This record gives sequence, structure tokens and C-alpha cells, in this order.
Amino acid sequence: MRKKIKVTILISGNGSNMLALINDMMEKDHPAEPILVISDRPDAKGLKLAKSKNIKTEIVNYKKYSCRQEFEETLKKSISSSGAEIICLAGFMRILSPSFVNTFKNHILNIHPSILPLFKGLNSHANALSSGMAVHGATVHLVSEELDDGKILGQGIIKIFKGDTETILAKRLLKLEHKLYPLVLRKFLESVSEKIVLFDA
Repeated sequence: MRKKIKVTILISGNGSNMLALINDMMEKDHPAEPILVISDRPDAKGLKLAKSKNIKTEIVNYKKYSCRQEFEETLKKSISSSGAEIICLAGFMRILSPSFVNTFKNHILNIHPSILPLFKGLNSHANALSSGMAVHGATVHLVSEELDDGKILGQGIIKIFKGDTETILAKRLLKLEHKLYPLVLRKFLESVSEKIVLFDA
């Protein structure tokens, strides 16, 4: 039987994308297994969700560190000691330094709520609406030294409707994210090279 690839997931909040990844990895035919969920916030709701799935959790509270370097050194140790081979960022709200990224180069995935390279960083829903876009979307990409600039592995696209607000758009896109991220992770681990594009029905 093929050995499963070990995945650690980093979160900061509710953990809905984390849960989608965990649920998919629990399928027998999945090439990976979730071994650890780390949050930079002790009050992250996603921690309870992970525990409910019997996944080990850990808190690396960024507020307890005097600088980013100290925080990231602890984070590195936690990830390395877990034996993780892949890191998935799922609503993780810390910008990782080039040093951290290079430690795990080409082994960190992230999901960003826009059709990259459009609308990098924060406020992507507001930016999509204010720019008069007809569509919006999400992108799963490898994490690089530059923010939201790594190799694109897959994208999901939804229509923007008249009357959409940031809240409505974000909620509708999140449903697509929950399909896209697990699908892209599977294909990435199976070494499928072509980019995935998923359209909302």
C-alpha cells in the first residue's frame, strides 16, 4: 500500500477550507493524510473543528513573540517535528517571510479569493466589485517570496450578479473554494501538471 503524504494545515479563523481539505483527505483513495493543524490565534474556531476530526492541533500565538523571526522559527520547528511534507495555508493571515518560504520551497499551497494575478492581498471581493468585473474567483497557488505571486495550480470562477455585496459574493465564492482546494491538492500530489479551472454551475 502506498504511503500517504503528510499534510499540515495552517489557519487563523473559522477553518472552513481546512475542514474541506480534511474531509477529502479522509477518503481512502486520497494520497495524503492530515497530521496537524496549527493556528496563530488561540481563539480560532477551526481548532475545535480539527479536534472533532481527531486531528492534532497546536497553537503558535504570534502575539507572544517579539518579532516575526521568532514566531516563524517556532512555526518551522512545529511543522518539521510533525513530519509534514506539504503545508496548506487555509485562511492563515500571517505573511510569511522569504526565509520561511524557502525552507519549504514548492511545498506550501495557499488559496486566495481572486482570479490571480488580479487583486492580490486584502479586499479582493471589494476590488472585484468596484472594478466592474463580470466574474470573480479563487486561486490555489504555490507560495513564493512575493505575496500571492507563486505558480498557479488551479482556479475557480463564479459570476458576479447585479446587487451582489462583498458579503454575498464572499459567501458564494467560499462554496466554490471548498470544492477547488481539495481538488487541486489531490491533483498536485498526484503530479498532474495541467492547471485546473473549475466553473461554478
